[in-house]
Amino acid sequence: MTLTGMHAMLEMLAGCGVRYLFGNPGTTELPLSDAMVEQRNLQYILALQEVPAMAMADGYANASRSPGVVNVHICCGLGNAMGMLYNAYRSGTPLVVTAGQQDQRFLFEEPILWGQMVEVARPWTKWAAEVRRVEDLPSAIRRAVQTAMMPPTGPVFLSLPLDVQMGQAELDLTPPQPPPQEVRPPIEALRKAAAVLAGAANPGVLVGSRICEAGAVDELVAVVERLGAPVIHEASTSHGRCSFPSNHPLAAAPLPFWSPEVRRRLADFDVLLVAGMKLLQQYIYHEPARAMPEQVRLVQIDDDPWELNKNYPVEVGVVGHPRPALAELASLLDSAMSPEQVEAARRRTESRAAEHARQREALRREAEQHRDARPLAPLCVMESLARVLPDDVAVVEEAPTTTMGCYFERRGALKNTTGYFAQRGWALGWGLNCAIGVQLAWPERPVLALIGDGSAMYGIQGLWTAAHYRLPVTFVLCNNTEYKILKDCARVLKLPAAGQGRFEGLDIVSPAIDYVGLAQALGVAACRVSEPDQLSQRVSESLSGDVPQLIEVAVGDARTTCQ
Repeated sequence: MTLTGMHAMLEMLAGCGVRYLFGNPGTTELPLSDAMVEQRNLQYILALQEVPAMAMADGYANASRSPGVVNVHICCGLGNAMGMLYNAYRSGTPLVVTAGQQDQRFLFEEPILWGQMVEVARPWTKWAAEVRRVEDLPSAIRRAVQTAMMPPTGPVFLSLPLDVQMGQAELDLTPPQPPPQEVRPPIEALRKAAAVLAGAANPGVLVGSRICEAGAVDELVAVVERLGAPVIHEASTSHGRCSFPSNHPLAAAPLPFWSPEVRRRLADFDVLLVAGMKLLQQYIYHEPARAMPEQVRLVQIDDDPWELNKNYPVEVGVVGHPRPALAELASLLDSAMSPEQVEAARRRTESRAAEHARQREALRREAEQHRDARPLAPLCVMESLARVLPDDVAVVEEAPTTTMGCYFERRGALKNTTGYFAQRGWALGWGLNCAIGVQLAWPERPVLALIGDGSAMYGIQGLWTAAHYRLPVTFVLCNNTEYKILKDCARVLKLPAAGQGRFEGLDIVSPAIDYVGLAQALGVAACRVSEPDQLSQRVSESLSGDVPQLIEVAVGDARTTCQ
């Protein structure tokens, strides 16, 4: 079939189930824009800058677990998008990123906008290439989609010169067909893992985002319930998805940030099962440098061999897809555990469940004690939201000093494991726009975005896209008029001026930013609230509505995030 390069690319993407193409166009992307006019199987989602476009595609890919396809402008547009590309790289988001390139016939002249984009994108992608002939474009698209989707998933980049976009040829439009991802692990490794875990006196589980992404939550629950082991998520600095039900009796609070606190938290365990987690990702250097207690024996399961033995030696490493690995491990534990070990696991379950229930109730009571504080305390904000969360809600977090280290999980307020998204790369501007992509992936589910005022200003243009496509995201903007996490971390670093409460460049004041006015200017209904019950009511109403809405809430100080 004779087609232009861009018509062929769109047909192939539609053929493998891609529904949306996110982007912000420029001159070198005009053939793509022109081809989209007649395309009926793909919808173009216009963002007003590359940061929102990339983050929307990231949210869509993470929710749908299908390729997020995004087209950005040549060098300057790719430059704008690089922070969000870094986020996708750190979180393993399956993105296919394309950018237009100048016509190859005059590249030797170094024309306006031209540059070496492949070299720029390569460090933060699984694969990056420039397509030099229109005849090679189908192979490039198939390779890009398969590379992005195969474990360990991650972003890829294609540079598309104008002559390739506009060139015509007889092309094979067979769509990308990535092979099945569920590679079974070696049975002998699983038998060793079962033996070590069955013999543990006090086992625990460290879990990361890739368990949810692999669809292996139920299989993890089965293993955990056999062991009677508490489940501890990654620290909120790297915790991108919820991989264990937060209201399960064995769900414990996430890991702390720093090495000394991590060591204390893990000190009583003799064996830890590490599932789908980067072990360990730390934020600020502390002594002792090694966060893992020396006596802990590690059993690690991951579909990325790079993660095994990377930072800490493991006693048993299991390489394979987490879903079949955990399913077979649960079966092997049934035969490996003696009656005495089964009884010990039952007693551990009872003890841990009682302790976790006490911790959740204590957290709720502490939040209630802050109800009279004005501006609202972070705990009060989060408790006001926890009371009205629908069971099927999707929550996107980019307000770390308000969300208090995964408050909803610690409180047991998240009723589902699929709908939770938090930062993993920490390039700001992601959360507001990620929520828009999540809503496109799940139009039937309510989406709540918790955004800090500092984070919002990196990607506020995304509100226009939400309004333009009438996407009913509820944006709760937590305004503390400062970069509070930086103040907290300056104290952690024991910087002298910070210790005296003196900071430079960390306050967003004089003038105050009118977020309600900004939202309204971009087409999104907005209001400002100051009372806990008012916040609960407004959010509940918005989550059941059919238009986007921004709710600004002033948040007071609470030094609990970086300690």
